[in-house]
Amino acid sequence: MNLVLASASPARLTLLTSAGMDPYVVVSGVDEDAVEATSAETLCATLARLKANAVATRIRSGELGDGLPAGNTIVLGCDSLLAFDGEILGKPDGPEEARKRWQAMRGRSGVLHTGHCLIDLGNDHAVEEVASTVVHFADITDEELDAYVASGEPLGVAGAFKMDGLGGPFVERIDGDPSTIIGLSLPVLRHLLARLDLTVMSLWRRS
Repeated sequence: MNLVLASASPARLTLLTSAGMDPYVVVSGVDEDAVEATSAETLCATLARLKANAVATRIRSGELGDGLPAGNTIVLGCDSLLAFDGEILGKPDGPEEARKRWQAMRGRSGVLHTGHCLIDLGNDHAVEEVASTVVHFADITDEELDAYVASGEPLGVAGAFKMDGLGGPFVERIDGDPSTIIGLSLPVLRHLLARLDLTVMSLWRRS
């Protein structure tokens, strides 16, 4: 069974490879800024669906060559967003926005939502699920805040923080699945595979 990850995220790829899988990576090209929704949960689910469908369409058309037979391939699209203070927070536009976000978030909590869409190209069945994890941010100092923003890490991730990187010490605790925050819930992937009558083991790399 071929697994295609419809994402350019190195963190998502690392999660899957650490779990014994060797996914193909195909960037969807979806314009995320053009999609709107009233809640972070709805928006991340919509974006995950659009990404998975965009890549599935390219595979079906043969655009990617013969290396991915559609009948033996599943496509996984994901998207993560932070809900905080009634706002939907994706990647910050720049250092100043990242700084303002952290000034508001420190010592408080938000909910990181990650949408998942899995498409089985063999029968065109698609299943979806959103995983949500509460993130409790540390009450970091101005010095820590400025250093973290200057590192550049917050600029490329939803919510302006990365728990599996330099930002890890600035997260006091979480309530939920840690892999959700990294960008792909492995338990949710297992649930979605089961709904397609597949197993995680079918995606394990062959030794």
